[in-house]
Amino acid sequence: MKFFAINGSPRPKCNTAQLLDKALEGVKSVFPDADAERINLYDFPFHGCKSCFACKIVNGKHYGRCVQNDDLKPILDEIVEADGVILGSPIYFSDVTGNMRCFLERFMFPFVAYSKIETVEHKKMPIAYIYTMNASEEVSHQIGYHDLHNHFEMGLSMVFTKPEHLYVYETYQFKDYSKYVSDAFDEKERRQIRKTRFPKDLESAFEIGKKIAIQAEQHD
Repeated sequence: MKFFAINGSPRPKCNTAQLLDKALEGVKSVFPDADAERINLYDFPFHGCKSCFACKIVNGKHYGRCVQNDDLKPILDEIVEADGVILGSPIYFSDVTGNMRCFLERFMFPFVAYSKIETVEHKKMPIAYIYTMNASEEVSHQIGYHDLHNHFEMGLSMVFTKPEHLYVYETYQFKDYSKYVSDAFDEKERRQIRKTRFPKDLESAFEIGKKIAIQAEQHD
């Protein structure tokens, strides 16, 4: 079986990446022999959807598949055949990162049919989403992050399956806060959150990986 974790963070070793790796450990706890791979979207150049509509040409050879021939294409061709996908992104300006958004356009749009009767045959693998953010849970609700992401997850539900999700709040951003203009935050408090709460977040990510693996087994 094949599972992917898609890292939408430009930091390949920080919060989001660590959570995704722990989710893949959860997958491997169910399927020890599974092929579980993390893809870092900032490792290679690619673009979002170019609105060429090649994926929607009647009887077209690329119907239901993205035709863009760039560094993402061979990876995307594998991902769309996966048994499960776990997405992860920090929240920048209330939304996922630009690279994650570009990926999702390419990942989802070819499977959306502009038709009342026709559908695009594709693998409806289980999906999970891990969101990391600097905001507290209280502030995230005040700003409306959850409403925004719930609306977005409706699209994932229609194309694939209803996503599992995990919100990780008040992440530890810098190794040394004194080097940055960051007096809006209490470094001591953030360090304590990192020490006491983040291990629990990692456990939650592990459990999400297990859920995705179990769902994949049920889909077989």
